[in-house]
Amino acid sequence: MTEVTESLGWWGVPIAVIAGAIRASTPFLLVSLGECVTEKSGRINLGLEGVLIMGAMAGYGASLYTGSAWLGVLAAGFVGAVMGLLHGILCSLKRVNDIAIGISFMLLGTGLAFFLGKPLIQPQAPTLPSIPLGFWSDSAQIQSALQVNPLFLIGIVLAFLLHYAFLRTRWGLQIRIVGDSEDAARAMGFRVIPTRILATVFGGFLAGVGGSFLSLYYPGSWSEGLSSGQGIMAVALVIFARWEPLRCLWASLLFGAAGALGPALQAMGLTSGFYLLNALPYVLTLGILILTTSSGRKISGAPGELSLVR
Repeated sequence: MTEVTESLGWWGVPIAVIAGAIRASTPFLLVSLGECVTEKSGRINLGLEGVLIMGAMAGYGASLYTGSAWLGVLAAGFVGAVMGLLHGILCSLKRVNDIAIGISFMLLGTGLAFFLGKPLIQPQAPTLPSIPLGFWSDSAQIQSALQVNPLFLIGIVLAFLLHYAFLRTRWGLQIRIVGDSEDAARAMGFRVIPTRILATVFGGFLAGVGGSFLSLYYPGSWSEGLSSGQGIMAVALVIFARWEPLRCLWASLLFGAAGALGPALQAMGLTSGFYLLNALPYVLTLGILILTTSSGRKISGAPGELSLVR
């Protein structure tokens, strides 16, 4: 984004922020959509940070050894689904706290990815392609800024599909009823535990795919500090979006824009308070948690069985 702001002046700032928002929002979007489904079923997965970093490592390794970035994406999703399955099964046991299990999986996934990913730090794996949305411009800087990854477009389509599914399909109705009331779900013949396990597997799969975006597109390499807490921030994003898939889309773009604003302004020479600007996504996360946490009332839109609000 630096080249855009330097060549276009202040007009480059909004372009850089928009382009940065699209790029940085993709893992937020995928992870938050998966977690939205998980939490709609009445379960919260705080282990998404571990799933995200495991997906990034597995995706990069699979791409390196198979020569196909898309096989890397599938491998990352598979690893995320397996972690989601383990999380779902453990949380289905009696007297097991899903928040504690989630924290354990976050630490396990992070440590395991660091250990297994050591041989992947130096080699360069094939990366995902991009779609040139800046074809209309003769400016090479704008063309570079508006390179969009297919995973972002898949996330947009998925947001609309999930919105429709929750409102119009039996599958969506089952997820919502299981998340709102176990007794009502059982009275209607729905199987509570299998539904929650499948929802958690789905959430893990999307979190793994979101991790593959980090290592296979932006920034496009494997390192131990790759996720920067994006998995945990995605949980706050779902709360901010009030468990609505389309709101997850807009909230993801907001988080992505907040992360892109600092580098765009720094390229214009505004270095004062640069580190504070880079912390905007984390400030947003903290603010959301403070504003939406209340011991006196239920959070608007929250599933009734969600341990976060019970």
